Amino acid sequence: MASRLLFMAAAASAAAVARRDYPSDDPLTSCPGYTASNIVKTASGLTADLTLAGEGCNVYGTDLEDLTLEVSYDTETRLHVKIQDAANSVYQVPESVFPRPEAPGSDEAQSALKFDYTESPFSFTVARSDSGEVLFDTSAASLVFESQYLRLRTKLPESPSLYGLGEHSDPFMLNTTDYIRTFWSQDSYGVPDGANLYGNHPVYYEHRESGTHGVFFLNSNGMDIMINNTAESGQYLEYNTLGGVLDFYFVSGPSPVEVAQQYSEIVGLPAMMPYWGFGFQNCRYGYQDVYDVAEVVYNYSQASIPLETMWTDIDYMYRRRVFSLDPDRFPLHKMRELVDYLHAHNQHYIVMVDPAVAYQDFPAAFSRGVEDNIFLLRENGSVWKGVVWPGVTAFPDWFSANISNYWNNEFSLFFSPDDGVDIDALWIDMNEPSNFPCYFPCDNPEASAVGYPPEPPAVRSPPRPLPGFSCDFQPEETDCAKTEVRSLEIRDSMPRSYFDNLVISSRQTEGQQLGLPDRDLLFPKYAIHNKAANEDSWNAAEGGISNKTVNTDVIHQNGLTMYDTHNLYGTMMSIASHEAMLQRRPSLRPLIITRSTFAGAGTKVGHWLGDNLSTWHHYRLAIRSMMAFASVYQVPMVGADTCGFGDNTTEQLCSRWAALGAFSPFYRVHNSLDMVPQEFYRWETTAQAGRKFIGIRYQLLDYMYTALQTQTVDGTPMVNPLFYLYPQDKNTYSLDLQYFLGPALLVAPVTEENSTSVDVYLPDDIFYDWYTHEKVVGESKSITVTDQEWTDLPLYLRGGVIVPLRAESAMTTTELRTKPFEILVPVGKDGKASGRLYLDDGVSIDQPATSDIQFSYADGVLTINGTFGYTADDVKITKVTVLGVGGKTGCSKRAAKNVVSVEVDKPLTEAFTVEVIKA
Repeated sequence: MASRLLFMAAAASAAAVARRDYPSDDPLTSCPGYTASNIVKTASGLTADLTLAGEGCNVYGTDLEDLTLEVSYDTETRLHVKIQDAANSVYQVPESVFPRPEAPGSDEAQSALKFDYTESPFSFTVARSDSGEVLFDTSAASLVFESQYLRLRTKLPESPSLYGLGEHSDPFMLNTTDYIRTFWSQDSYGVPDGANLYGNHPVYYEHRESGTHGVFFLNSNGMDIMINNTAESGQYLEYNTLGGVLDFYFVSGPSPVEVAQQYSEIVGLPAMMPYWGFGFQNCRYGYQDVYDVAEVVYNYSQASIPLETMWTDIDYMYRRRVFSLDPDRFPLHKMRELVDYLHAHNQHYIVMVDPAVAYQDFPAAFSRGVEDNIFLLRENGSVWKGVVWPGVTAFPDWFSANISNYWNNEFSLFFSPDDGVDIDALWIDMNEPSNFPCYFPCDNPEASAVGYPPEPPAVRSPPRPLPGFSCDFQPEETDCAKTEVRSLEIRDSMPRSYFDNLVISSRQTEGQQLGLPDRDLLFPKYAIHNKAANEDSWNAAEGGISNKTVNTDVIHQNGLTMYDTHNLYGTMMSIASHEAMLQRRPSLRPLIITRSTFAGAGTKVGHWLGDNLSTWHHYRLAIRSMMAFASVYQVPMVGADTCGFGDNTTEQLCSRWAALGAFSPFYRVHNSLDMVPQEFYRWETTAQAGRKFIGIRYQLLDYMYTALQTQTVDGTPMVNPLFYLYPQDKNTYSLDLQYFLGPALLVAPVTEENSTSVDVYLPDDIFYDWYTHEKVVGESKSITVTDQEWTDLPLYLRGGVIVPLRAESAMTTTELRTKPFEILVPVGKDGKASGRLYLDDGVSIDQPATSDIQFSYADGVLTINGTFGYTADDVKITKVTVLGVGGKTGCSKRAAKNVVSVEVDKPLTEAFTVEVIKA
């Protein structure tokens, strides 16, 4: 949720286009570059000194005279190249936020990548060792390393296939002319095209016919990455940053899936999520009260639409203040009764927490924060004030010494299972951080806070009976005993402005990577293309990089500056919240969904794709954005707000989206205040689509869970663009409207309004229609699938990949886990197939017992092997269905479709075989 109803940044919907080809009058042409000396080579890398090769150009800062180069062959497939200041004073991403990857070391002779260099002017290349093919070449322009600006350019082949550089709403395969990707977290209502959005993942994958490689730039400063092709300079990609160091990791692939796996070794493997987190979830901003929430839960049940988890937006808070409840609309005793009801029905509950704490005496979260000295401070030692939903707010300093104790304590108090709101998972938002109504310089937050918080809705009694809920949820005339509670009297008052215990820490000594002194932290000379500023140029002299966020001259308690750490704020909140949730339930996997992310965020959290709109464009956008996070950035628990968040959806759009959302890892319907309600039961067609595709999803849930578990072990993506699985097929490179969920299921939705057909591209392979099991031979071209009503979505199984299915769906994932399995065997071109099923208790961090079951099919026999430790749910197989074969007697056979089914009754407790086709 966001500053969504209040403004939309001017020009945010336009693509970021700027020409930057350094004509002769560009001042950067005078930058001399650097000369390498004192080069020391070893078997596993090299070091060198880099010295400014002439008089500094000092265009956007002061040129640093002395740099160091360090090159290490970390593994056989990973090369690390780092250029930093010799004094070690320039800011670098703290290891507490981004732990550096293990680097066991590898000899250059064994590496798939080769580093080479030119001494003067210094440049370097990264090439494939076997073929000599150059993947990265910085001779395209001189290296610039200034106090507030870095520039490094690499040559690229003509019309490259590039992916990544998120978070963005642009095509999955990136534009390569006049294209700018800006990295600066902003509250981005409407997720506009061509704009910087909520998170930052400065990594790109480049796919060539010869193979795929990846380039990760570890830098959290504001930056523009420019991609262009001009007559003068050819095709290139250029980094322009406001600071930090040049810290690059290169991975060799050579397949796209291998690049993803190798990238996961750098940023960390994704967190395993609870099984129930794959269930269907519902939310909206604007539920009037706890009765409204309870009625939605009841209505889903009455409509026979499985609801796993109910969410509540900031409506539950007293005047939008975190760690508080509205005593009139969401009183504690009724919230606890709601949670108890959900838990009794094997359902779950989630609420939102924002980082900004209301500058108020109530609740006591602010005063406790002052006592613990955990807020960002102004230069004069007062709390730095901004404005978010509750009005004037203070922002946690995630680098402060007591932040863990403070955040853990607030969670322990407010989310106590004994006397608080016993949530099952967490939603964190507004953590770019957003300071949306208080425009830079935000020197009068009290004036900017007029109108915040908005007036709450009317207080009411329970409007109608809710069978199954407690007496407190029934109308006044109901003959039952309601809970007697004393009304909570809240006295709104503002704390004083200064506190004696809040003292600005002096900046620590140089040489500690805390950032260079004497920088202009508000007004850098280089203007990144941050769309939170009124104009791109305002990101320099007008302080645009601080607009609608915390001012960039704010100093953290450890001496770092928001100028350098702004892009880390959301991930640091994720880290703290992950710890706080673990403290509440130490043995259970936390499910945390965040808005702002940085590289590596997937190790702790999932991501919803922000405040999208109920449009067909954003329906299509949901596909490519999900693919990017799951397959490129290693954040697999991802999905868009189904049916759209802003604007009014329609029955047709919501029906289509109910189907599409069922095939994303994170599946939640959510919409905004004052928009038409869009719970799936609101329209009959949407209800039909919801029941149908939640049913299919739930049958596939263990297949999806297994795919996620695989990604958490080795980085293999659980969502695959087509070119990941068919890297030699050029036609797949730009496809971003169909994808593979896991290794087997091709999802190809209708994507145009009022259309009942869709062109589905099928590579040269064998596929099977999910619904009819008919074989479809892919010929590296599109087929047109017709007669697709609003409740239809084309699905295909990829030949050769076995899919374990629950035999039927259920109303909750708890019930689902009691259902037996059917093994679906789509035979490949070679007459064989294989697959995997991972089983555990679905929630525990340390699993007491697991099963890792391997399926293989050949010559009419299905073989089941592996480990069989998990037996708690009495899981068994009741049926094996093979697609694409004939058969003899003893089997249930649909000859026209070459489908053979065998009824079995075998527990998944040991290895066995099933003879499907008798010899």
